[in-house]
Amino acid sequence: MADVVTPEKRSLMMAGIKGKNTRPEVAIRKELHKRGYRYKLHSKDLPGKPDLVFPKYKTVVFVHGCFWHRHHCHLFKIPSTRRDFWEEKINGNVLRDEIQKGQLLEKGWKIIVIWECAVKGKTRLTIPQVAMLTISALNDNTTSFIQITGQDTQCQNLHNILQE
Repeated sequence: MADVVTPEKRSLMMAGIKGKNTRPEVAIRKELHKRGYRYKLHSKDLPGKPDLVFPKYKTVVFVHGCFWHRHHCHLFKIPSTRRDFWEEKINGNVLRDEIQKGQLLEKGWKIIVIWECAVKGKTRLTIPQVAMLTISALNDNTTSFIQITGQDTQCQNLHNILQE
């Protein structure tokens, strides 16, 4: 199936996709700031330029788009047109994520990944719930890599925490 827009229009559309200060990222950081948590933004001296850096907790937070970073949820689907291009593009992103994760862990940083499906789509949590999970992860000294997703088995404990 041919693209429904011109290559020039498609290029403009793709250029408009932001890599930082996305709506989910801004909403999460506003909620964390409101709760008294302070952070640095997009630190260029750390691998992957994390969206949020909490030096006090030696923790970084990435807010990942499910499509761009291949999260296996309802928001991810490889486009049927130019499939080879998209697989190569997304595979590159996933590989880069893994390399940066390894570099951060080697340097002793804890990593929190907040997936887009945690704040968007049919499995979304509320922003305060995502903030509570993030705060819980910040204070968890037993795990060095934590993922926050939409309502699935990983997040069922949140409901118990919030109801206590």
